[in-house]
Parts: sequence; C-alpha cells; structure tokens
Amino acid sequence: MTADSYAEDLRAAFASIPDARALFNTRVLVTGATGMICSSVVDLLLFMNRELSANITVYLAGRSEQDAADRFQSFSPAPGELVFVPYDATSSEQVALATDIDYVIHGASNANPAMYLKLPVETMLANIVGLSAMFDLARASSVRRLLYISSSEVYGQKEGMNPYAENDFGYLDILNQRAGYPSSKRAGESLCVAYGMEYGIDSVIVRPGHIYGPSIRSSDNRVSAEVTRRAVAGDDVILRSRGDQLRSYCYSLDCASAILTVLLRGERDNAYNISNPHSICTVRELAEAVARAASVNVRFDIPESAESGTHNLMVNSSLASEKLEALGWTPVFDLERGVDRMMAVLKDPEGPFSI
Repeated sequence: MTADSYAEDLRAAFASIPDARALFNTRVLVTGATGMICSSVVDLLLFMNRELSANITVYLAGRSEQDAADRFQSFSPAPGELVFVPYDATSSEQVALATDIDYVIHGASNANPAMYLKLPVETMLANIVGLSAMFDLARASSVRRLLYISSSEVYGQKEGMNPYAENDFGYLDILNQRAGYPSSKRAGESLCVAYGMEYGIDSVIVRPGHIYGPSIRSSDNRVSAEVTRRAVAGDDVILRSRGDQLRSYCYSLDCASAILTVLLRGERDNAYNISNPHSICTVRELAEAVARAASVNVRFDIPESAESGTHNLMVNSSLASEKLEALGWTPVFDLERGVDRMMAVLKDPEGPFSI
C-alpha cells in the first residue's frame, strides 16, 4: 500500500469524524449504497472494520445484490459483514429484517438530472414513499436515529451570491419540468419532522452540495462526472456553457465523513449543509482543476439552443458550512487535493478503490 492509496484517503477522512468510535459494534442500514455518496459512506464503515476491528454490520438496501457485491469487492467482506437487503425505494412495502438496526442512512434517490425528466414519478416516490418505508422500519425496530440525505436544491433561487445558510429559502417553481426532485426533497425533510412529532422517531437531515469523486457512476450525466470521464480517458474537457454557476463542490469522502458526523452529533430535527469552504468555485473552475490534473485542455462547445430542461436552475448554490463545522467536522480535501486524489484513484492500475 502506497501513500497515495485509497486506504490513505479513507484514513484521512475517518480522522475528521468526531466520536467515530460510537459506531463500533452497531448495525447500519444504508439505502442507495452503490451511489456516489452512500458507497463512500460504506467504504468508511468497512475501513473502520479493517483498521480498527469496529465490528460494524452494514446492511445494503437496494435492487441489485450483484451491483453491491461488485462495488465493495476490494474490501473482501467477511461473512455477515455486508448483508444485502432487497429494497425498492419507489415502493411503500416495508423492508423485512430478521434483526434490529441501530442507524438508517437513507440515500436512495435519482441523482441523475436526466432521470428527473425521464422518471419524474419514481424520482418523487424515492424521496417520499421510500423514506416513509424507512421510518416504518425505524418504528418497528430499535433504530436510534435515521439520517435523510436531502439536497442543496431545496433552497430554490435567491438574489445575490452569498452562500445559503440552513434557514435561507428562495423561490422554487413547483411546476417546472424538473421540480419533482427539489419539491420531493423538501417534502422528505418535512416528513422527517412529522415522524418525529407523531411517532417520536429521531432523525437528522443533510443537504449535500455538488459532490465529486472516484465513486461516480457510468450513468451520471452531471457536468462534474462528464468532465471527469473525459479527462480520465485523456480527452479534452468540454463545457457546454460558460460555467459561471457558483457551486459548493465537496469530495465524496469529505461528504461521507460529514454524513457520519451529523449522524452521531447532529441535533434532532435539524438540517445541515454539507459544504467544503475550500471548494466553493464555479463549474468552469472545477473543470479547469480536473483538466490540470489530467494534463488536458478545457474547450467550450456552447449550443445555440441549450437543452436546459435537465439543468440546475440555481446560478448560485454555494452553501455555508458553519453549522456543520460547529459539530467538530473538518474537511480534508480542498479542491486541488480532491481532484488529484479522484484522478489518481480512477487511474490506479490495480483498479478503483484498491486498498
């Protein structure tokens, strides 16, 4: 194992989680576990088992057991360490488990903008009905806390370029073609509070900004994913807009450590932005950082009539991070380091996520 290995990245991210040892000897259920964000969360949990004998049992709730096995095969999971649970986030059917669960992390959701238009109903159901099924599971077992992964898109649009704090909300056109995603994320947050009021379920909410990292999926058509795939292939990065939109970018392992921090230390019925203050930049600046890391160029190919239906309408979606950092969390990967590590992991001759 070299100093540049993915294991070193995991070690650095783990060190930024206050009270991480409180997760030892627990059972954690993760939905959306093969997606960009939650697969990084699972990586950290498995790393704790490898490095510190944490004895964490991870339940992977999803549709494809083979996808889950393929994603985490580099960890060579011990028998019973990873348990696959069949789960369809668009269904209200309750998940059946033979054991109690300590924590639930609900991240199952369409995170692909093209899918917001292709499968708008399913997008909304995962954020509301799928979440409700997780709360029903929490009611039926000894779940200590449920964490809901929402989105920075809940804020809508506001004037100015200052970062959004957790109580800042702007205009959201609920009849827009892609409004099902942010609207259902807002509804999911309200559902968290409702289950707490009516049934006493403890929950917390995180609102990630724009996450990048080596755990991108081939189906991801967001700008950060597209430019990364081109750069890894040695091709010039192409932007189809001026790239002036301001975003809170965050490396996937920083996002994962933030999620586990909020799970352990967040205040009940509260929402926390996930943002690295050292990675707030424009789309163009991210593309330029990726291009530098791969020694390729940035080129612009701006169509006369842009296909704007899938685009995030927020010119500014930068997020304030003070509330999260007050919990004791500190980001590890600024933009330059995060992009360099992403490219190194994706180009590793032994395969991504080799440890």
